[in-house]
Amino acid sequence: MASGPIQACCVQGFKYDGTPIGHIEPSFVNTQFGPVDAYIAEPTVDGEKHGILFIPDVIGHSSTNAQLLADQFAARGYHVVIPDLFYGDAIEASNFYNIDLSKWQLGHYSDRKLAHDPASIDPIIEGCIKKMKTEFGIKRLGAVGYCFGAKYVVRFLKEGSFDVGYSAHPSFVDAEELAAITKPFSISAAENDDIFTVAGRHQSETILKQAGVPWQIALYGGVSHGFAVRGDMKDKKQRFAIESAFSQAVDWLKFHLDD
Repeated sequence: MASGPIQACCVQGFKYDGTPIGHIEPSFVNTQFGPVDAYIAEPTVDGEKHGILFIPDVIGHSSTNAQLLADQFAARGYHVVIPDLFYGDAIEASNFYNIDLSKWQLGHYSDRKLAHDPASIDPIIEGCIKKMKTEFGIKRLGAVGYCFGAKYVVRFLKEGSFDVGYSAHPSFVDAEELAAITKPFSISAAENDDIFTVAGRHQSETILKQAGVPWQIALYGGVSHGFAVRGDMKDKKQRFAIESAFSQAVDWLKFHLDD
């Protein structure tokens, strides 16, 4: 496995200051499991009709941090969508230690008992891709995934889905999934990470070399898993890493979407 399953570090961190300027769209897509809401951030500058599907961590689409990051991508000219991967069953950071992760993944805390796995999440990604390309008129579509969301960037990094992908401190990515990508992929990695470990990072490097696609792994020292979306902005060193990881994502997406 290129990166391991979620742990406590997946919800630890800091809430960013600021007020998101996008909006929640109810029933953005509908799957066989039910309607899926999404946070929408419209571009605030003119540019090509490109989009980003922002695939969040286990805190989900209603996370202030995720929404503020989506707004930052929109400020660079992208149409950004963050879908609710969990049909209303995302983990609240304040409630994390009352949740058994294995039971949550099986949907035991949801009325529908719907497992949070590819069987339920892939249809959401497929629906979002279709809607963004057809109804939004998106010409080229990138994806960014944080922690849990990275798996679904990788799973759809192929012809007809995402044109380019970026992830920060990925979790749950299988080596076989990574080996199957056919589009450019960039990763922001943390020095201190029990999920995307040194061994997992080196394994990923080998796999990406063999995949033959443009790739990049940037390692940020002195930070931990989750830093790119939940790091301490008041800590100078962490803030530098957070902002650098965001710049890495923006530069990577721009280079491959605008070519």
